[in-house]
Amino acid sequence: MESKLWFYLGLVVLTLLLLSALLAPLLAPHDPTRQNLDHDLRIYSRENPLGTDKLGRDLLSRILYGGRISLLVGATTVVISLTIGLAIGSMSGYFGGWTDQLLMRLVDILMAFPGILLAIAFTAVLGPGLDHVILALCLIGWTGYARLVRGEILTLRERDFVQAARALGSKPGRVIGRHLLPNLLPPLLIQATFGLATAIIAEGSLSFLGLGVEPPTPSWGSMLNDGRQFLLVAPHLTTYPGLAIMITVFGLNLVGDGLQDRLQTRYR
Repeated sequence: MESKLWFYLGLVVLTLLLLSALLAPLLAPHDPTRQNLDHDLRIYSRENPLGTDKLGRDLLSRILYGGRISLLVGATTVVISLTIGLAIGSMSGYFGGWTDQLLMRLVDILMAFPGILLAIAFTAVLGPGLDHVILALCLIGWTGYARLVRGEILTLRERDFVQAARALGSKPGRVIGRHLLPNLLPPLLIQATFGLATAIIAEGSLSFLGLGVEPPTPSWGSMLNDGRQFLLVAPHLTTYPGLAIMITVFGLNLVGDGLQDRLQTRYR
C-alpha cells in the first residue's frame, strides 16, 4: 500500500511539473529574459515571489521556462537513446556470433569512459548549445538500453513461442517486432524513467559548467552557476533551481520504483 502511495505521489509531482513547463508562458509573471537592474538580487516582493537574480530577472519565470529545457532535453535524449539501444541490442542478442561481439565491444568501449566526462569533452569540442547537449547525452545514453535489450532477448529467443515463429519461417524483423518487442516494453519503460532523471541531472551539470544552453535562455543548471557567487547574500538564487532539480528527479525515481514493483513479474 505504501509503495502505491509513493507511486501516485510521484505521478502527481511529474504531472504538476509537466503542466507548469507546458503552461510556462501563461503562468510566468514576467518575461524570463527581461532585465531590471534596479531590482537586482531581490529575495522577495509582490512582483517577484521567488526574488530576482543579479540582472533583476524574475526567478519564478526563469524556473518555469528552465523546466521546459530540462524536460525537453531529458525526453529527447531518452527517446533517441532508447531507439538506438533497442536497435543495437536487438541485433546483438538475436543474431549473436560476430555481430554480438562487434556491437558489445563498442558498448564496452563507450562504457569504459565516465559518462559525464565524455559528454563534457563532446560539448567542449562542439561548443554550447541545446542540440549539442542532446547529442552528447545520446552518445553515452544508448549503451545501457542496448545491454538491457540484449540480455532480455538472449533469454526470450529460446522460448517456445519464438522458436515456433522461427520454425514457421518468420523473418528476424517480424520475430523481433511481433514477438520479442512486446516482452521488452516493461523493463524498457522502467529503464527509461530512470534514464530521464539521469538525463536531467546531466543537462544541469553541463549547463552549470557553461556547456549547456546559451544565455539568456534559462536553465536550472546555469541558474545554479549564476548564483554561486551570491550564496551568502542571495541564497535563493541557488536554492530554488536546486529544489526544482531535486523534486523532478525525486518524482521520476518514485515513478520508476512504482513501475518496477508493478511490472516486477513481467520484468523477471
